[in-house]
Amino acid sequence: MQYDVIVVGGSYAGLAAAMPLARARRKILVVDAGQRRNRFAGHSHGFLTQDGTQAAAIAAKGREQLLAYPTVGWLDGKVVGAQRHESGFRLDIEGMPPLEARRLVLATGVVDRLPQVPGLAERWGTHVFHCPYCHGYELNQGPIGVLATSPMSMHLALLLPDWGPTTLFLNDAFEPDAEQLEKLQARGVSLERSRIDRIEGRLNLVLHDGRIANLDGLFTLTTPDVASPIAAMLGCEFDEGPMGRTVRTDAMKATTVQGVFACGDAARPGGSLPLAVGDGTIAGAAAHQSLIFGGY
Repeated sequence: MQYDVIVVGGSYAGLAAAMPLARARRKILVVDAGQRRNRFAGHSHGFLTQDGTQAAAIAAKGREQLLAYPTVGWLDGKVVGAQRHESGFRLDIEGMPPLEARRLVLATGVVDRLPQVPGLAERWGTHVFHCPYCHGYELNQGPIGVLATSPMSMHLALLLPDWGPTTLFLNDAFEPDAEQLEKLQARGVSLERSRIDRIEGRLNLVLHDGRIANLDGLFTLTTPDVASPIAAMLGCEFDEGPMGRTVRTDAMKATTVQGVFACGDAARPGGSLPLAVGDGTIAGAAAHQSLIFGGY
């Protein structure tokens, strides 16, 4: 059986990519491994009409609405291999027969590599975050920390005072120069040079010198990795940037491999539900148009 399009990844970008294809009555399949990036967060914020809604509920509602279209199929599975052939693409699914499609949309997402501080991973998505626009408001202007991982952490530290009194925990990651110190001072950011040994309780940072910093929220930059090797298997090119490695795409979300599109966090830096939805919508429409006009 050959599909018009297979969408690899059924989170927000994948669901959004499938929708214009479903509405064009194309035969499509969504293959999903069930690992949403924001599965650790209870609620989503900043998404128009869905502010404060449970993150899982948004994904579930999207799937329900998508599957109401009769030409859409859904497969809970993991894609472990991909090859191009004369009429399209062949996907190998773990423990299942291979699948074929004329076009592919990769919405595989990323995996966050967290700073190695004991106790941090257990609080990821509940008290430790990466995006102030997603989680800052709910901290109600309480004390906020930024755990530095590189000089890039300056960006977060300078943003966060709008959400509460902010302390930058350098944690031996870097030392601000004179210009950076001036900017931090202008924004009212405090500096903490003592290393964080561990995190206890709700969000109590135990410092190396024995002091304890009690915070309402802690923000840090992760090192995101593309969650699936499929893009690399197909020969897609990647971009390396300060916020991680992403699949290279053009404005229409076409990759460097003809017939393959990519969207969401794997294909753009940062991480945001509304941006993922917009990204997926572009990719799905472009994949549909490529079936008619070729190119991409």
